[in-house]
Amino acid sequence: MEKKPYQYETIEKGHGRLEIRRIWTSTALNDYVNFPHVQQVFLIERLTTSIKTGKERHELVCGVTSLTPQQASPEEVLNYNRGHWGIENREHYVRDVTFDEDRSKVRTQQGPRMMAALRNLVISVCRLLKLGDNIAQATRAFARKPHLAMQAIGI
Repeated sequence: MEKKPYQYETIEKGHGRLEIRRIWTSTALNDYVNFPHVQQVFLIERLTTSIKTGKERHELVCGVTSLTPQQASPEEVLNYNRGHWGIENREHYVRDVTFDEDRSKVRTQQGPRMMAALRNLVISVCRLLKLGDNIAQATRAFARKPHLAMQAIGI
């Protein structure tokens, strides 16, 4: 079976790798997909090559969206998919690296949920105050001068 030409493609070089992303979208399967509000199905192909080693990785990802083709072209669907991971990585990276969340010893009752909420609060306050993208640097500054942290949130 011959694969139809992709509808949109991006080629990016950075972080020591070359990444090619291709997308195909369709409405032909909407009546067969058991998913509420589906308006399009899509297939994303990712081809990643390490510039240093030449090692290649090939991924195929299927998805659905509630956006009609008029609301989101193949290019926009691919960009939304990329944007989702940017947000996901931005939040989890800070929580994992800056707060070392994965090694937390808080494991019982509501403790883990409360600590996650407090970490999210700190990250949000730092971003709302436009303290830069370096949350670690901002939290160290507040740790040295806690009264500034209280002033920042109006206490």
